[in-house]
Amino acid sequence: MSQFTLSLCDPNFLLPHRAGVAGLALALAELERKRSNAPLEWKGKITEVELEWKITNEEVKLEWEGSDQKAVTWLLGQTYQISTQGYLDVPALKLDEQGKYIFTQGVLTTFLQHNKQRNLKSNSLTLTFSIEPEQPEIQLKFKPLSGCYYTKKELKDAFGKKGKKEAFEEHIPLKGHHLPGLVECFVNGPYQERPQGFLALLFLPLACGYYQLPERSALVIPEVQDLKQWVTRHRQMSGYCYRDFCSSSAGESALHFLLRERVQEESQRFSVPYCEVYQLGKQIWNAKQAYLKQAVYRVQATDAVLNLYEMARQVFPAQVRQENGETWLALSKVLPWICDNLIEGKPWYAGFFEFYKRNKLYEREGLVKMAANLNSDEQVLFDVVQGAFRTYLHGQIQQANKQGRNLDYKQVTDKVIYRFQRPSTQQAFATALVYFLSQFRSKAAFNKGSEIIQWIHREQNWRRARDLVLLAIATYCGKEKDSLNGTDPLTDDESTDAADEMFVFTDETDQ
Repeated sequence: MSQFTLSLCDPNFLLPHRAGVAGLALALAELERKRSNAPLEWKGKITEVELEWKITNEEVKLEWEGSDQKAVTWLLGQTYQISTQGYLDVPALKLDEQGKYIFTQGVLTTFLQHNKQRNLKSNSLTLTFSIEPEQPEIQLKFKPLSGCYYTKKELKDAFGKKGKKEAFEEHIPLKGHHLPGLVECFVNGPYQERPQGFLALLFLPLACGYYQLPERSALVIPEVQDLKQWVTRHRQMSGYCYRDFCSSSAGESALHFLLRERVQEESQRFSVPYCEVYQLGKQIWNAKQAYLKQAVYRVQATDAVLNLYEMARQVFPAQVRQENGETWLALSKVLPWICDNLIEGKPWYAGFFEFYKRNKLYEREGLVKMAANLNSDEQVLFDVVQGAFRTYLHGQIQQANKQGRNLDYKQVTDKVIYRFQRPSTQQAFATALVYFLSQFRSKAAFNKGSEIIQWIHREQNWRRARDLVLLAIATYCGKEKDSLNGTDPLTDDESTDAADEMFVFTDETDQ
């Protein structure tokens, strides 16, 4: 009799192993459901291997009589199947057609990217998926799968080379189809794994999230701390749609995965605390493979971060585009920049100075909505700069009216932005900002001198202040909520009031 215990607390298990144990628990839970619903039919299936199992909160116990190879291949056969449409189907995941396509493509670009581990049919199929109501359907080319590593009848590297025939080897070599990005050492050979670790990695694909990036792919592996709760939650989850599959960056992939995994209120302690995302793409040292490991990020996100990401995803959505008879999903350029800031623990607007230089065409309407998520200190500087910019625009509009011409809003805005893009040191930026606020006075600046000083005269703050200043100008909205309409953003009464008020950096008026 063979007995194996796969525990989340095993000191030799890494994050992928623990996620693989969760995948195994999910597969066994589906088999348990089938056994309960049809005990007589199940008895006929199980007699060949006499497999038994037990799932607790922290471990999975397996026990069977006879051949290790037969037991493992039988379990894989019950877990992974090739559907008539050519998808890699996992009944435990309960996926619809879009979900099966996403899972199949995700596995083929991560675990089974090598041709030796998969067999594809020569004829391609055209699939159509609806993304939005009353929008054109997305058309995709798909090569059906006829077989793969998980549906093979024998796993030669794991059994029978040494010792007892059809029994597990003491040490089993691992390769990229067990863990994407795993590279064999040319001196010591492939990484060696125990049978427990090997078993866990066979079911790792069930627990992962898959995302398609521009010319790359991302694999997200969760940290699972309670098997029963995780299995229960995943059996209730809805599947992925194609819009979820298309991601703008590895950072967004991790945040989207954690957002799906987030559990509210009383079950909060059972949610996934963090995950690792593998970014796979081309490497210059290997031109043959398209999905080699480029980077690995460990992402831990608080509720506040996930809420910000959720809002950013709503204001910068992927959109269906159609041109020359082709339909595709266009992704935001702003969203990956925001997500990279969030996973690094930075303010969502960090690096707007560099982002604006690289992307002159940015999604301004979404940034205006995101600007509502500033804290009180950030809001002070943001409002002061926008008030000064309003005064500046008022003067420019009056000058344009006297000259009998329309205001070129883009030109005058670019002048102000250039003024704050030039400084490369703290002192130069502080000088530029103080001069601008003194020249174009704002009602919002009254008695806010001490707060502004904290922004411009501290080494750790001035770059954030520069990002905020540029963001305030780039997202400015006039009275009609549209700064591009050329209307006067400031009434005559407001202009007079603003000019009469003194700009004060310190509270010296009471002295």
